[in-house]
Amino acid sequence: MELQLKRTDFSDESTIGELSVDGQFECYTLEDKVRPLKIPGRTAIPPGRYEVIIDQSQRFGRLLPLLLNVPNFEGVRIHSGNTAVNTEGCVLVGQTKSANFVSQSKLAFERLFEKMTATPKTERTFIEIA
Repeated sequence: MELQLKRTDFSDESTIGELSVDGQFECYTLEDKVRPLKIPGRTAIPPGRYEVIIDQSQRFGRLLPLLLNVPNFEGVRIHSGNTAVNTEGCVLVGQTKSANFVSQSKLAFERLFEKMTATPKTERTFIEIA
């Protein structure tokens, strides 16, 4: 499975993007602000291609997607949330977007997670962030 995150809207508070699954639009994303220097818990992850696995999140107490080998970051996940306050360096998903906000996040996450968990275990998942 190939996920593509195209960042589209940049502000002083957050970064909004569009997430596609195998070339088809899936949902909107919200990340922290893109910064030239990393501030822990307040910076969007660097552009690149990362493998994504699903494993148990200690913080959330459930299975969540985890991006592997993100330079200078640990524990980068895809999960629900609405604003940059909820990200801590992770990727939030939502069905709709407005300035510095994504909504219907739980619905967007569950739809995405269902697709990700339906992928055969022999198939790897990657996310390309541009």
